[in-house]
Amino acid sequence: MRHQVWDVLVGHYPQGRNIERRADQRYPYSHLLYLTPVGEDGFSPVGETVAVVGKTLSERGLGFFYQQAISERRMIASLETSDLRWAGFLMNITWCRFTQYGWYESGGRFLQAVPSPITRPVR
Repeated sequence: MRHQVWDVLVGHYPQGRNIERRADQRYPYSHLLYLTPVGEDGFSPVGETVAVVGKTLSERGLGFFYQQAISERRMIASLETSDLRWAGFLMNITWCRFTQYGWYESGGRFLQAVPSPITRPVR
């Protein structure tokens, strides 16, 4: 999974890692991505995929903005990689807050790398 996160980051930060004092290095990630809810088995994609705006990305998680609250807690995040494919990450959304601009800010931890359910070409 760590390798797949770096496949995404290398396309946006080709210079390498920046130093940060947090335990997990966070990178600004202001790109659109997809979130797909998963079924009761915790892995199978079900329901409607939504587009959200990325905020930060680390090796272990993701922060993002969305215009409506998301009721699902386990979802597959699909992010573009540097070689123009979709990287899928099963994630547990652990927090959400309403912003002063009428959007929601949410985030969570990656649980494992999984196949992305997105079938359309990147770009």
